Amino acid sequence: MRQQRWWAVLMVAGLAVTGCGSAARTESPSGESPQKQQQKLVVWDWKSSEPAAATYIEKAKADFAARHPGVTVEFVAQPFDQYYTLLGTAIQSGKGPDVMLFNGGGQIRDRTDALLPLDQYVAEDKSRLAGWEAFGKDGKIYAAPVTLQGHPIYYNKALYEKAGLDPAKPPATWDELLDSCAAIKKATGATCFALGNKEGAGIQFWMSGLGSGILTPQEYDDWIAGKRDWSSPHVRRIFELWKEAQDKGLNNEGANSTAMFTDIFTVFETGKAAHIIGLMSDIGHWKDFSEFLPPDKLGVMQAPVASEGATPSLPYDGGIGYAVAKWTKDPQLAADLVRSLTSTEALTAFYAKAGAIASDTTIDVSQAGPAVGGIVQEIKTGKPALHVALSSKTLDLMGRLSQQLLSGSATVDEVVEQLAASDRAG
Repeated sequence: MRQQRWWAVLMVAGLAVTGCGSAARTESPSGESPQKQQQKLVVWDWKSSEPAAATYIEKAKADFAARHPGVTVEFVAQPFDQYYTLLGTAIQSGKGPDVMLFNGGGQIRDRTDALLPLDQYVAEDKSRLAGWEAFGKDGKIYAAPVTLQGHPIYYNKALYEKAGLDPAKPPATWDELLDSCAAIKKATGATCFALGNKEGAGIQFWMSGLGSGILTPQEYDDWIAGKRDWSSPHVRRIFELWKEAQDKGLNNEGANSTAMFTDIFTVFETGKAAHIIGLMSDIGHWKDFSEFLPPDKLGVMQAPVASEGATPSLPYDGGIGYAVAKWTKDPQLAADLVRSLTSTEALTAFYAKAGAIASDTTIDVSQAGPAVGGIVQEIKTGKPALHVALSSKTLDLMGRLSQQLLSGSATVDEVVEQLAASDRAG
């Protein structure tokens, strides 16, 4: 179901194929003996039961079976809303799947003690795949990226045209955006932004989607590096604009009671809002929107500049990736399965069927339309998403506080102060 497809919910908006087949690799040095000890690998994820991922899983299994005949691979699809709870129980017991799927960022970094560093196993894939940083900690890689997850700002060109605006020239500054949204509202009745914050996820999209237009490049880089200055006026500005957009009626009604996954995407698709900070992965992205918006009517714009000195860039990281549990009996065998799950042929199938922007930079997306082309073009100069640098604990707090900001029960100063304390606590 679409509700289960979230982060991975995540990008990957992808890169389609210039060639077919998997990336070249050496044969496993593990030999027959470990395989005799382990004839089965178990994978936990929340993707393998979805129809859009079926061909991807088939390709990955075929790639692995060709190199390891006789080894059974069992995929166990868990419900996403319970996934990390179930995984936590398995980790505490020291028993569970051999291979497991993670969102990039805090979810995997909080659990690296239970995972096997993959650096020695995926060395040949480093240049072909992008998004590794989201699955690393303390200089080590703990998962191989399947998709890229980012937060491009999509806009409805048809609404721009109805308002007499040039759809080829979206607003470049915050003030220009306000003017454009006022014209669109008057001509069509559509709001400026489609925003769903029932789960508290909307603020994450807002921070990362608009942040490069608010922070200076140095502030942005410092944030990602862990040197976050919560007292900066520009950091405060992120939350001021969040509140300002609500107070000025730029959002759809009931943002705090509207689910991000997947109700809010319907608001945008059906023309009730002109813009949405969406995803690059297999939900809330260009292919989802194509059910209502043809490719020539879907635009992608950079973050409008809201602070002097800001330089907009595409915010993206590794979206989802497969990791190996420390308790697996044959690390090499499990790592080889991860490599099959990130092979070019498998990822090409995922891009083609689900529309995810895959981590494989050799995939050709030239036939997907201008929105995808615009996203992929920005990958080379893109930077990690701001919210991914925060711990899962701080993200949970930010979600709750963002709801209070929208409802008027908390001030910007109170929110920033609490988030700073949480971030410092780690």
